[in-house]
Formats: sequence, C-alpha cells, structure tokens
Amino acid sequence: MARALAARLGAVHLRIDTIEAGLRGKIAGPMDDTGYRIAYALAGDNLKLGLTVITDSVNPIPITRDAWRDVARRAGARSLEVELICSDDRLHRQRVEARMTDIDGLRLPTWQDVLDREYHAWPEHDLVVDTAATPASEAVRKILHALEHKASPPDRELWT
Repeated sequence: MARALAARLGAVHLRIDTIEAGLRGKIAGPMDDTGYRIAYALAGDNLKLGLTVITDSVNPIPITRDAWRDVARRAGARSLEVELICSDDRLHRQRVEARMTDIDGLRLPTWQDVLDREYHAWPEHDLVVDTAATPASEAVRKILHALEHKASPPDRELWT
C-alpha cells in the first residue's frame, strides 16, 4: 500500500524492512529501534526539502507513533496516520504465511511472531483501513481522500 501511494504521488518511500535489512550484520547485538531512528532522520531531511514522505512500518507502540508526529512537527509538515488492519484472522494468517519478500536476506515474521508482537491500540490514528474488506485500490483511494480532507495543508506531508 505504501509503495503504491508513494509511486502515485511521487513521494519518498521509507520502508523499515529495507533499512533494517541493510543494517543486518553491521550492528552487533539486537537492532532494537535503530531502523526506526534512521527512518525518522531520513523523513525529517526529506520533509525539510519540501517532499512528501510515506513511511512503511508497523508502528506497534505509542512511542513510535509519537516519534513520527514529532518528525512532522519539527519539519513543519502535517502528518496523516493510517492504520491498516486485517479483521479476518484466517485471512491475516494466510497472508503472513504466503508473503514473499523482495529484500535479500530479510527474514519474514511467522504467524506466531505476529501473534507475539507487542501491539497497543492506536486511538489517535486519522484513518483505519480494514484490508479484509477493502481491496488495495479502494484503500489507496480512501487514504488519498483522507489526505485531501486533512485540515491546514502545508506543502509537504508525512504519512505513517
């Protein structure tokens, strides 16, 4: 979804998986939030250039969501927070287990990894799209509509 939006808008696409895959083997010990911190810095730099940035990450806890909002605020950009969910557990599991990667060396999460991941409710999001009920093209349309109707648009945006 993020890639399709970035291509449609000519926006910068920052994907946490790509950043973290590039760091594997370069960092001793757990990566923790390193990929996110690099993405925050890259997003800020690109927003300051006047570019729209679309981030592609899980954002499972409030601290990551707050950090993205802070990046936008510091750059004088608005942000649009979109939570993609799959309300059908069977379909969600099928997608996780059938997922292929286009990043060399990326270890994809198992269904158990997904179930075990710490995740906090996201009450402050701007939009929720249920991918179990919404085809990708319709989801992109909904996200673009939400952006068009977000108040006080500056000349650049950060979408998380």
